[in-house]
Amino acid sequence: MRVLIVCSKNSGHIAPFITDQAEALKREEVEIDFYTVEGKGLIGYLKNFRLLKKKVKAFKPDIIHAHYGLSGLLANLQRKIPVVTTYHGSDINDDNVFRLSKIAIKLSAANIFVSEKNLRKAHLTPGPSPQGEGNRKKSKSSLIPCGVDIDLFKPIDKTEARKELKLEASKKYVLFAGAFHNKVKNPELAIKSVSQLEGVELLELKGYTREQVALLMNAVDVVLMTSFSEGSPQFIKEAMACNCPVVSVPVGDVPEVIQDVDGCYLAGYDINEISEKLQLLLDKTERTNGRDRIVERGLDAETVAKKIVEIYEIVGSW
Repeated sequence: MRVLIVCSKNSGHIAPFITDQAEALKREEVEIDFYTVEGKGLIGYLKNFRLLKKKVKAFKPDIIHAHYGLSGLLANLQRKIPVVTTYHGSDINDDNVFRLSKIAIKLSAANIFVSEKNLRKAHLTPGPSPQGEGNRKKSKSSLIPCGVDIDLFKPIDKTEARKELKLEASKKYVLFAGAFHNKVKNPELAIKSVSQLEGVELLELKGYTREQVALLMNAVDVVLMTSFSEGSPQFIKEAMACNCPVVSVPVGDVPEVIQDVDGCYLAGYDINEISEKLQLLLDKTERTNGRDRIVERGLDAETVAKKIVEIYEIVGSW
C-alpha cells in the first residue's frame, strides 16, 4: 500500500509525532512519501494545490493521509484519491480553523481524532474500533491518539542520563512541555509555579533531538504541562513511557491517560496548586509505572500503526 502524507513544514521541520507515526507505518509494510506544505493560512495552503497534484501524479498513492484540518482540506481538493485526515487539536480547538476543518471532515473518506474531547466538539461519534466488531463503513470517525515509540522512550538510569546531558547530579529539575516562547504552552504559569520552589530549575524543551528528549525525561525529576490547549499531547505519553512523574493541567486527554497512575497528578491553572503537586513528587523521588499504562491502553506506536493500516484498508476497498 502506498500512502502520501500531507502535512505542514512551516516550522522548518515535520512534527515529530507525524514522522514517528510514518516510521511505525513503514514497519507495517506501508510505502510512505511526504508532501510538505509551506505557506500559512487558507490562502497559503491553497497555493500548494498545483504542486500537490504533481506529487500525487508522480507517487500514485492509494491513500492520502493528511495531518491537521487545513492539510485535509487541501488534500480533498482533488477527488481521485481517498483522504484520511487526522485532527490533532489546534484545528478543532481554534474556532476560526475549526470552520475549515469541518469542511475537511465532510470531504474526507475517514477522520481520525486524537482525543475524545475533540471528537465530541466535532459532533461526531466514533465507529467501532478497527480491531473490534462492527461495520466501520457506518462511521467515518475514529478515536486514535498518536502512539509512542516505546523503544526510544523507555526507562534508563537517571544518573547516566544526567551525565550524558551534563546536568548536575544532586539538583532538582522540572522539564517544561515546550519552548518558553510558545504562548499556547502557557510558560508564564509554569515559570511562576517553579519559582516558588527552592533549588529547582525549570528546563525548556527546545533544540533537542528526539534521543535527547528521551534522555531528558529520564534525567529530570518531574515533567510539567500547563498548556491552554492540547489534543493528545505526546509529551505526557512519552514521559509516562519513561516512567517519569507528571504534573499537568487537565488539558486534552491527559486526565484519561494519567488516571490512577501513581506519581502523575492533575492540577488546576493555579500557581500554588501546581507548586504543591510538584513539591510532593520532588520529595517522593520515586518513578512511576506510567509505561505499563501506555502499553495497556495500546498507546505504543506499533499498536496505533496497526489500527491506522486497518482504516487505510477499509477506505481503499470502498
